[in-house]
Order: sequence, then C-alpha cells, then structure tokens
Amino acid sequence: MPPPSTVQDIESYLHARQRKGLLRFITCGSVDDGKSTLIGRLLYDSKLIFEDQLSALERDSKTVGTQGGALDFALLMDGLAAEREQGITIDVAYRYFTTDKRTFIVADTPGHEQYTRNMVTGASTADLAVILVDARKGVLVQTRRHSYLVALMGIRKVVLAVNKMDLVEYDRAVFERIRNDYLEFARQIGLEDVVAIPISGLKGDNIAAAGESMAWYRGPSLLHHLETVDATDRTTGGPFRLCVQWVNRPDLNFRGFSGVIASGEVRPGDRLRALPSGKECHVTRIVSYDGDLTHAVAGQSVTLTLDHEIDLSRGDVLASASDLPAAADQFNTTLVWMSDEPLLPGRSYLMKIGTRTVSATVSDIKYKVNVNTLEHVAAKTLGLNEIGVANIHLTQPIPFDPYDQNRETGGFIFIDRMSNSTIGAGLIHFALRRSQNVHWQALEVNKTARAQIKNQMACVLWFTGLSGAGKSTIANVVEKQLLGLGRHTYLLDGDNVRHGLNHDLGFTDADRVENIRRVAEVAKLMVDAGLIVLVSFISPFRAERELARGLLESGEFLEIFVDTPLEDAEKRDPKGLYKKARRGEINNFTGISSPYEAPLNPEIRIDTMRLTAAEAADAILRKLKDLGMLAGN
Repeated sequence: MPPPSTVQDIESYLHARQRKGLLRFITCGSVDDGKSTLIGRLLYDSKLIFEDQLSALERDSKTVGTQGGALDFALLMDGLAAEREQGITIDVAYRYFTTDKRTFIVADTPGHEQYTRNMVTGASTADLAVILVDARKGVLVQTRRHSYLVALMGIRKVVLAVNKMDLVEYDRAVFERIRNDYLEFARQIGLEDVVAIPISGLKGDNIAAAGESMAWYRGPSLLHHLETVDATDRTTGGPFRLCVQWVNRPDLNFRGFSGVIASGEVRPGDRLRALPSGKECHVTRIVSYDGDLTHAVAGQSVTLTLDHEIDLSRGDVLASASDLPAAADQFNTTLVWMSDEPLLPGRSYLMKIGTRTVSATVSDIKYKVNVNTLEHVAAKTLGLNEIGVANIHLTQPIPFDPYDQNRETGGFIFIDRMSNSTIGAGLIHFALRRSQNVHWQALEVNKTARAQIKNQMACVLWFTGLSGAGKSTIANVVEKQLLGLGRHTYLLDGDNVRHGLNHDLGFTDADRVENIRRVAEVAKLMVDAGLIVLVSFISPFRAERELARGLLESGEFLEIFVDTPLEDAEKRDPKGLYKKARRGEINNFTGISSPYEAPLNPEIRIDTMRLTAAEAADAILRKLKDLGMLAGN
C-alpha cells in the first residue's frame, strides 16, 4: 500500500483534474489550409500521443503520408480512408485531449465547400473557433463563409491562425496583411474577439511554444491561448430549460422526465412550468447516473421527478416558471441549406428543435447572403451551402428562445420527409407578430354537420399522373357518376385553376410546389364544407402530395395514380405539349425536362393501357363503396 502522503497526492491530482474547465473548439477554413496537421502537431507537441499511436503514425507516414516519410501529423485526424487518399478532411473528426490546465474537445471540420454542412455541425456546440488561413493564399471565399457561419452559430471567440508561415519565409508583412484583411471582414460580421497568431503546423512554430523563426511575434502560442482564454458557458447563467427526451417509467413507483439541461440550473424545490400545457410543478429529485444531485447545470443529463402528475411527453419543455420562453408558430430565421436539392418555399419539411419534431414550410425568402461581399441578394430559393433569411410557418406553436440567447431552444434542423436526411439548419431570430395576433375562430357548425346534411363522407380524390394520362377525363366521369348518386362534389382541374387562383405561377419546381400547396389548402376548405373533392393535377412531387394528405384526417385522402407510360402519354399528346417540349419551346415539362415522382403506395392505381375512362371510373366507385365512403348506395 502506498504511503498516506502518496495517496493524498494522487487524490489531490485527480480532484484537480476533475475541476478543470472544458473548452470545445473547432478548426475551420478553406480546403488544404492545414487544419488536421495543426491539431496533430498540437497533440504531438503537448506529449498527448501514446506510444502505439506514435508508432502507427510513423508507419502510416511512410506508406500514405504526404511529407516524404517524415511525420505527417494530419494522419492523426484524417481517419477516413477517402480522406487519406485525397489528402482532405471530409467528415467532422472529434478528438478529446487534456493538459494540466484545461480539457479540450476539438472538432476538425472539412474545408471543402461541398462539406459546409459538416462544419455547421461542428460549430453548433463550440465555444471557440480556430480559423486557418494559408499564408500563401490569404483570406479566401471559404474563409469568409466559415467565418460568417461561426458568427451566425453564436461563436464569439476566434483565433485567426495564419498557417504555413514557413512557406513564406516567416515574413511578418505577409502575416500583418492577412491579419488586417481578416479583421476588417470580422468587424463587418460582428466578430470582435479575434486573436491572430502566425504559425507553422508542420514545423511546430507557435503551436505549443514560441518559434525561433518568428521572434518578431510577441503574442501567445496557440496552446497557451486555448488554455487561458475565458471559456465561460453563457448557457449556465440563463433561465432553466430542459427539453424532455424520454419519460422514464421503470416501474409503477417511479416516473421522471429525462433530458439534457439546455441552460440554467435546477435544484429540488424549484418551481417549473411544463410547456406547451402550461402546468406548474415543483422538482422533488434530480436523478443522475451517479445518484441524486443537490443541483444540476447546463450540459448535464438528468432525470427530474415532480411533486405531482402532469402530462409530459418527448418534445415538451420544462422551464423556470419565473422566466418562461415564448411560444409561436411563425418565425423570422436564418437558414443554411445543406442539400443538393434546392429549398422550395411552400414545401412541407420536418423541423426538429430541441427534442420536438413538427411540420414546417418556408413561407418566403427575404434574401440570401453573398458571404464574400455580405450583400443581400434577392432569392426565391436556396441552393447547396447558401445562407438566407426567411420566414417559416409551423403547423403548431412551439416554445422557443431566440438563438442568440439559447442555442438549444433557438436552433433547429430541417429534415426531408421522404429520405429522412438532414437538409438544412436554422436559427430563430424572433416570432412574427402576426403569429401572435391571428387565432382560430371557434365555429359551431363543423365539417361533420355539413357532411351529414349531404348524406356523405367528405373526402379528397387526388388524381395524379403525367400530362395526357387521362386524369381530367376519368375525374370528369367519376364526378358525373357521383352526381347521379346524389353526392355533392367539386372538381378542381389543373388547367382551370391556373386561369384564376394560380394564374401568377409558372412551371419551375418552386412554382409547382406553390401550385399544389394552394390547391391542397382549397381542397381542405372544401372538405370542411362537407364536399367530395376531385383534384386533377399532375402534382409531380411526392412531397406535395403528402403535404395535401397531411392536411386532412385519416381516411379523407385517396391518391389515385392514373398510370400511363410516358411513350403512350406522348403519343396521345392532345394539347401538343410534348411536341413543344421536345422542340425546347416549353421548359420544365414533366416527363421531359422535369421529373415525375410516381406514387409508391396509392390507394387506387388505374392502368389506362387496360381500362377505358368509363371502366376506370367504375373501378374507383367500387373502391369508394368498399371503403364505406358511399354508404346508402
């Protein structure tokens, strides 16, 4: 057994390490600025690499390194085979390391424009950004883009690391020119806490210690600055917020609400309010993996038990009853688009904020930002890696804080409904005033009453298919038969609607989305009036057809796929549109220069190569009767 003094020394050492602060930071900048090499060198010079890692580094440097057999420090970070082959960082590489003064989590983010989305991921949790600039190239467009995103994501502490100084003969004038160029741009985007350090990631100058080659530089080394910079977490002092992730009910005697504390702190006895229900309660216990706590702060994962039963589920928020978040369903936001498919206003996306997922649409794009000039540019859509300010509309109110006050309750992502992939990230600035002033008016006569007096079940029959497939012809026959059965109907036809309601829309993807969005809302109103609504539109995109379905109750929407092969629809060509499209006289024509996304699981599929219009109408009526939608006939 070691002597008591040794035990005390070990305990003191462990206690000191547990109390060290944590700094999360990212490295970013343009491609091949040396981010991975910088972090690899930082780990090496700080004596933070184990012997087996060093042996692997020496071996890999000889086989796949870029330094002629010398140690290639980038290999410590570039873990993907594709990265080693191409010499660039693709994914976000996270590394945990510690020194005597501080613990660090570093996210090495990719510099290539194609992977801007990964940089946003790394920045979302960082307290500081190390932005690298190649001394030979100076400040580039991607440098400006990443700096703008850093400011946008709420990072206020920046290190400008002017790298590869060894390749410009450690020229002070080069460093100062780059520093001055960057500081001017940083001032324009609101980055005021910028420390510029000239470095050589490859040679180690000013990484862990000052370099002899730049005696003219009197500032701190990179590691010294990272160890001493103020890293106070601004969320710790904010109002308490916990987004409920899981209702913890292991047995009948325990019911708690689990999640990560987004901001503030909590103690037993604190008065909280559950949102959106508005019910108040008091905390009785704070349960953690290590047992009950006397208090918990931002960043900790805990389970709270309450003094009485309230209805809470995943996505709800527990907040300080004396300092509540606001609630709204319409917001002014900044969006960073991360998909090859452009953002389309009017299209329904899934929006995840905290632990809640809701449906959202972009109502209008105010402008997009030219990250090089900071100019506001008019835009109708956003493409890959573009940044814009837009208004969004949700299907239900949510509790929120502006992003500059709370990242967790003010930041969100957009998810594609069909692929379930993340396609955008956004920041809430403020709720739109109209969302606070416009409310649902309670009406005593409802949809059920309107449908009953007509002796029918209100619904939408949504006919979709290529131009010339026969949608309007079949829908017209179906309506005549329904009229003969005494049903109350209305047929919304694509061409007819474009003469009035949608006369201002063209045929771009964005206009097609808006075309269907408007028609879907009209169809919803007609269903509310108790009608059987027949909708005959090409409606080429699955997302918009699903949007229309989502506006109605279960069983009220029937998708009817009028399935005609393109070559046969083109042979029919009753309006001569295909011929014009083939000659290039019509742009964005479905099936020729614009895609048609066929239904995957329609309620009814009509094979027009096998059925006549009358036979198709009979098949549709039989299906409606089988579903009990034409009771009494």
